[in-house]
Amino acid sequence: MQKQLILFTVALLAGIFLQAQPPSANLNKGGANAYSFIDYQKSFPRPGEALERKEDTLKKQFEAKKIQWPARYMYIRSFKYDSQLEVWVKDKLTDPFQLFKTYKVCALAGSLGPKRMQGDYQVPEGFYYINEFNPKSSYYLSLGLNYPNASDKLLSDSLKPGSEIYIHGSCVTVGCIPITDQQIDELYILAAHAKSQGQDFIPVHIFPIRFNVEKSVKYLESLTKEDPELKKFADRLEDAFDYFEKFHQVPVVMIGEKGEYLINEAAPRRPKQTEAAEVKKPVKRIPVAHRVRDIEILAEAVHQWPLFPGGGEAFMKYLDQLGKELTSYLPQGMLKAFVQVEFIIDKDGVPVNIKVLKGFRNGEDFNEELIARLEKMGTWEPALLNDRPVAKKMIQTITVGQ
Repeated sequence: MQKQLILFTVALLAGIFLQAQPPSANLNKGGANAYSFIDYQKSFPRPGEALERKEDTLKKQFEAKKIQWPARYMYIRSFKYDSQLEVWVKDKLTDPFQLFKTYKVCALAGSLGPKRMQGDYQVPEGFYYINEFNPKSSYYLSLGLNYPNASDKLLSDSLKPGSEIYIHGSCVTVGCIPITDQQIDELYILAAHAKSQGQDFIPVHIFPIRFNVEKSVKYLESLTKEDPELKKFADRLEDAFDYFEKFHQVPVVMIGEKGEYLINEAAPRRPKQTEAAEVKKPVKRIPVAHRVRDIEILAEAVHQWPLFPGGGEAFMKYLDQLGKELTSYLPQGMLKAFVQVEFIIDKDGVPVNIKVLKGFRNGEDFNEELIARLEKMGTWEPALLNDRPVAKKMIQTITVGQ
């Protein structure tokens, strides 16, 4: 077993080294006058303009924090529940990482837990690295992650595990990590400089929560209380979080025969003493008939997506307000929940066939109230296919809580 694990780890690390070098990796070689990776990125309009706008500002921010510019080594941590993405940097391999900046993640698709199949709208959780710089992204600029990694390939759907996971701009997502265009400008520049100086392997660790924030821990505990596999998975991620918090160095991550993560030098795990969350007695409500239609033709691809009254920004504000108004329906001890709903915008713009795909335990009354409210959100502009209105399915995550 140990021999197999070591061989598997060596193979994994070898794969990381080889896969992390795109065709442009050799741009840095050839002496002082060589065409660098930064030069290569400047040849594209968006990165070139971003460098002109932001590089001087970034240099001054590094100087203010007494950090050597540009950073030779970079590490990214993202926290799904807390909607944050951290950028850590350092100049020498043996130096501890320093926190440079924390960005707010704009949106979340899916819920807590790893990605396990194509189309589940999940943001992955685990240990990845940047394997692609896309200067022509549909979402302005994007940094690709090596999902599925070796663990995902063993634990996810063998035929359709999913792919194309990015950190990108435009502030929208169906399973990636979105930040604003101004933020991806900075992140892209920092990553490009690190790569230009030889860091082909820029680690990106995606955690379900910040394990040192009480409300986040309580929420994760409510999810894993009756899901031992999810708890075991989250515990391994917490091992990596604890290691970095202690040493400010990226831990060595190995993968067992069954795809489980193993964190080198992880401290023994102590059982946590937590009080069982009391569930509020649900308010009994009489079920009502919801708006359900038989949809003969449902468009898979459209030329124009359905548009909420007032536009996309108005829809985000509507969902934000709706999530706050429904906070009282959360079980006692649960401060926030991510709920995924599905609905169809029919060809006349009316939202129909609304259902909750992912909610929380004992949430029947919440589901009824949520569906009833969504049915009142007004008439949309329907999707268009060849300039004709068509019915289109929508899937949306709603954050419930203050």
